Amino acid sequence: MQYHNKIYITLLSLILTTTSACKKAKVAVDDAEEIVSPATGTRSQLTIDSIFLYAQNVYLWNDVLPGYADFNPRHKYAGMASDIITFRKELFDISQLKINPANGKPYELPVYSENPKYSNLQLGRRVPGSTAAVSNPNTAVLANKVIVSGNTKVAYLALASFPSLNNSKAALDQAFSEFEAERPTVMVIDLRSNGGGYLETAEYIADLIAPAGLNGKVMYSEVFNPSMQNGAAKILKHQPYLDKDGKTAIYNGRMATMADVDYTIAGNTYKFHKKGNLKSIQSVYFIVSGNTASASEMLISSLKPYFEVKLIGERTYGKPVGFFGINIDQYSVYLGSFLIRNANGWSDYFTGMEPDVAVKGADQPVLGDPAESCLKAALEMISGTKKMSQSKLATTDKLVTVKTDLSQPVVTESIMFENRLRLRK
Repeated sequence: MQYHNKIYITLLSLILTTTSACKKAKVAVDDAEEIVSPATGTRSQLTIDSIFLYAQNVYLWNDVLPGYADFNPRHKYAGMASDIITFRKELFDISQLKINPANGKPYELPVYSENPKYSNLQLGRRVPGSTAAVSNPNTAVLANKVIVSGNTKVAYLALASFPSLNNSKAALDQAFSEFEAERPTVMVIDLRSNGGGYLETAEYIADLIAPAGLNGKVMYSEVFNPSMQNGAAKILKHQPYLDKDGKTAIYNGRMATMADVDYTIAGNTYKFHKKGNLKSIQSVYFIVSGNTASASEMLISSLKPYFEVKLIGERTYGKPVGFFGINIDQYSVYLGSFLIRNANGWSDYFTGMEPDVAVKGADQPVLGDPAESCLKAALEMISGTKKMSQSKLATTDKLVTVKTDLSQPVVTESIMFENRLRLRK
């Protein structure tokens, strides 16, 4: 069945959210908006159009996208097996257009599958606050202890994921309270199974580690494409703005939309605000793997300008890119929309962060065991020795060591779980 409404660059989302596939949508449109796609079409065709038109506005690398007529999405994807296969194929093709000059390959070259490395499309809608794609959503701390290596006290912390701060704050505060009593100068953070989660929680950990002297200094920034920063992505006015609890907000006397968000660098820069009383950390060592991604990499990157930071293990996943959900019909689309950049302006870890010491860890390591290969390598780096006998290592841990299974990839679809975007003032 055909839709017979005029289709404008910002119109498609609202047309596709009608409860009936054949119900006409009545939408007020600004005269300044440009007609760029056919005035009629099937529900599937309008969704195909919407994905491309949103990408033209929101996608981080929208500078390489051709015009609608040149891309011709309806013709390009006609006759495919099913709607969701069609839509995912379109998103994949869009994601492969921007080439990383460092290696001559697309920034979104797939890692584990034929899906884009960052962008994705899912059946069903998500709202801020969802924990559906967080590994171990109710577990942050897997193990924590203080290890005495020679004359150095080392705080060891294994983090399964970054669940919401409400679900993880108590466990983090308890672990850092125990560290505080021992006054360690070095911290080893085990992120080898941590595929990311809530940036708010990763920030909180950075604030627990940082000294008060970093208060007010830049932790990281989220950098959107120029059209987003300049407020030119008008299509977003048909996406409602939802707060961190998934509720609508009022802006200038009306319901706020995603077009009302401040996408400038200044409006999306996050700074240190010291938490807790641990003040003795001078160096931070991270145990990492190919499963270390997203918010985990943000934590590493954010500390690099201010601490001696070393990596042990395997190359990380490489995800300096974030996004927010765009609802199109019954689908949630996550287009890579911003770079995560540290205080030094660094965000170039698209292919992962290389370890300073390469170690292939066991599939089921005993977390917190000083003899475990990755932790052992970290302790040897800290002490300055190539090898260290078990007799030279003591532990003051209060928690039992934990085994974790790394035999299967645990990197999740790391989306923006919480709404961190703020309305323009």
